[in-house]
Amino acid sequence: MFWSDKTILVTGGCSFIGSHLVNHLLDKGAKHIRIVDDLSTGKLSNVAHMMDFIDFHNKDLLEPGTAREVMQGVDIVFHLAAIHGGRGYIDLNQANCARNLTLDGTVIHEAYRAGVEKFVYTSSGCVYPVDLQSDVNKPVFLSEDMVGSPYNADGLYGWAKLMGEMTLQAYYHDHGFKSVSCRLFTAYGERCLESHAVIAMIGRAFLKLNPFEVWGNGQQIRNWTYVGDIVRGLALAAEKIDDATAINLGTEEPIRVLDAVNMIFEYTGHDAEIKLRTDMPTGPLNRVASNQLARERLGWVPTMKFADGLRQTIDWYFASKENERETLQQNFERMLVTR
Repeated sequence: MFWSDKTILVTGGCSFIGSHLVNHLLDKGAKHIRIVDDLSTGKLSNVAHMMDFIDFHNKDLLEPGTAREVMQGVDIVFHLAAIHGGRGYIDLNQANCARNLTLDGTVIHEAYRAGVEKFVYTSSGCVYPVDLQSDVNKPVFLSEDMVGSPYNADGLYGWAKLMGEMTLQAYYHDHGFKSVSCRLFTAYGERCLESHAVIAMIGRAFLKLNPFEVWGNGQQIRNWTYVGDIVRGLALAAEKIDDATAINLGTEEPIRVLDAVNMIFEYTGHDAEIKLRTDMPTGPLNRVASNQLARERLGWVPTMKFADGLRQTIDWYFASKENERETLQQNFERMLVTR
């Protein structure tokens, strides 16, 4: 695929992952990138260094006519726009997350109607049955074929992502509409927000909070995946998959929450009493992807080890947030549960 010849639409392109994707596509030679973002969570500062190379539209895709308007002349869509946040947001705002059903359905249909060549959908590990992720003492590597009847997705956010995948499969079956669904697993890295677990923990160390709160009992396991690996996988999926396949993008490196806390303490020099908040949302207890299918079909393997990516993310956070310290101190608890 010659990226320089394609007109690319990135919905949610000012977001954490979206802005890194735009960076990556420009590095691959893309010359015609359109971003649509309502800036509800995305920040113009995330793409400020790229504004000379992108066509930015500050619009809400849920507003009538917007999706049709921005889709004109587009060859490839990367659909990242979504109503979501960290665990605190998606567990406490189920009705808002349900609006993704309308958002995704509208964007998919307008892409098909406009004759888009390829649709890349950012799905989520939340589509996997929650009952498969309940035992921290049992190794878990979620493979794509584990999503099936009886479905048991993770909340309305997970159900909406599952319906997006199934909608694309139907459009491919009925109309030959080319697409791929990428199931992202717990991305982290520069530009990520405090509502996500890794950044929340880094933020607590930055603010030298004591006690240091950890949601749940700290035994929860995640496969935090560095954003650079995520966006590289998204681009490869656009190049190599047409048949609406759903594919995991995640490391196979299980990390316990308390182990991540200790790594942050060691690197930052922060020393505090750990206070477990078992009253707060935690999500599934053991979520780790199998990336075998991505290795086979994309030639993709994650290259960033969690310890290395964590240190890099800490360095970014401490350097970029120093001038925001007072604001963070005043608003930190609210930021954990909002978008």
